[in-house]
Amino acid sequence: MPPPEVEHYIINEEDAGERLDKVLPRYAPHHSRSQIQRLIDEERITQAGAIITRRSRAIAGAAIVLEPSPPPPLDLIPEDIPIDILFEDPHLLIVDKPAGMVVHPSKGHSSGTLVHAILGKLKERSGDEEERPGIVHRLDKDTSGLMMIARTVAAHEALSKLFKAQAVHREYHAIALGFTEERRRFETFHARHPHDRKRFTSRATSGKLAITEVKRLETFPNTGSASLVQCRLHTGRTHQIRVHLSDAGFPILGDPLYGRSIADPAIRAIGQTLGRQALHARALEFEHPMTGERHRFVSEPPEDFREALDALRALSG
Repeated sequence: MPPPEVEHYIINEEDAGERLDKVLPRYAPHHSRSQIQRLIDEERITQAGAIITRRSRAIAGAAIVLEPSPPPPLDLIPEDIPIDILFEDPHLLIVDKPAGMVVHPSKGHSSGTLVHAILGKLKERSGDEEERPGIVHRLDKDTSGLMMIARTVAAHEALSKLFKAQAVHREYHAIALGFTEERRRFETFHARHPHDRKRFTSRATSGKLAITEVKRLETFPNTGSASLVQCRLHTGRTHQIRVHLSDAGFPILGDPLYGRSIADPAIRAIGQTLGRQALHARALEFEHPMTGERHRFVSEPPEDFREALDALRALSG
């Protein structure tokens, strides 16, 4: 599992003098105050280079560095689960993840994940269980499509640098409701939703930068302007495409978390039949960090996504 990201913040003047355990949840709303206090007790937060305590006060202009706790170790047992591997070399894998599969073991998902499936394939090829695939980026459970998996620590570090440098072209297809523009670029803050911990928002006044470029590919005229869109990710925040489209008034068809009620019963039925957000990671393009070779991989949307498109086309006459 890749290490958690280190977070960096600068204290504003208006927060000077307040206790840091009260101030920091405003800068990092994805952490509760009790979580911040636990990180303080673990000596994982510094201010101006010094480890803070629960009694420490905020200093205007001071740099805060927050290092999240490492995830608990997991016992990963290879499992014989079918998975489509498009590319494999000693350094990395490109896989086509099906919708409904969780990427990494977590609470409530101790088996049946993409990592278990990949371990099963690697063991099948090599006869041992020494390799531990490194997840460089993630897809939501019900998002289908291409993922890059590191096979070694060195490859994981090199691929992570590519992502941070925005040197990996990531292209998604989605069915967005109400999207009629030719193109649109979203560049916003991205943070945990203040009232729903399961969701994120692009309407925050602080947080991490999130950039998505959207291009309309096809519109279905008699559906209230539902459109097939291409989304180019420049950053990789949790739920980023879903958040950007939903907050702008263009929720993805079938999205159970960011979607809205659909008045048209025919379109609502298409979304219910799909049973998930209509989002597919279609293309990955990058320069291999170990070999220097340029690669591009494309995965067309799976059958359920294509059936939703066909149903929308049928409504459009």
